Amino acid sequence: MHASELKAKTPDQLRDELVALKKEAFNLRFQQATNQLENTSRMRVVRRDVARIKTVLNQKAAEAAAN
Repeated sequence: MHASELKAKTPDQLRDELVALKKEAFNLRFQQATNQLENTSRMRVVRRDVARIKTVLNQKAAEAAAN
């Protein structure tokens, strides 16, 4: 997921995506705790996607506040 893709989405769509990624992150942590996690690199990707979405949401909020 690229930041340019995220900037084209509305804040509601971004929040929905954020909720889905947080659920996935929880499930991945649960799998890791029970030694069932196969794709360990997915945790890093999900964590970074969450940060990317939060950054874009903050940028949109700052932009809206400035106008």
